[in-house]
Amino acid sequence: MVTFDQFRTMAMDLPEAAQEPTWDIETLRVRGRIFAMGAPDGDRVTVKASPEDQAELLAAEPEVFSSAPYVGRHGWVSVRLDLVDREELLDLLTEAWRRTAPKRLVREFDARHSA
Repeated sequence: MVTFDQFRTMAMDLPEAAQEPTWDIETLRVRGRIFAMGAPDGDRVTVKASPEDQAELLAAEPEVFSSAPYVGRHGWVSVRLDLVDREELLDLLTEAWRRTAPKRLVREFDARHSA
């Protein structure tokens, strides 16, 4: 189980991550582009993924992952906070950030974390 506050902290620990309230939810962004979102009082969060990753997650753990409303056709995944493994969510958030961040920022992040 992961709380929304833990989810937000994991996301905000990524380089240049910023939180911005939008549409009555909290969006997590890197340089203005959304990579994750959720409502502090909700039981689910939404994370950017590729359509291929989305299909794998839904097939492997349909009780945890589902296609996100409105943006699911683009690969976004809805994640149940009460069932997701913390490390798996951290990996998903990091990959969502990587898909969204500028390439130079991703290279700098990779260089710091591979040393």
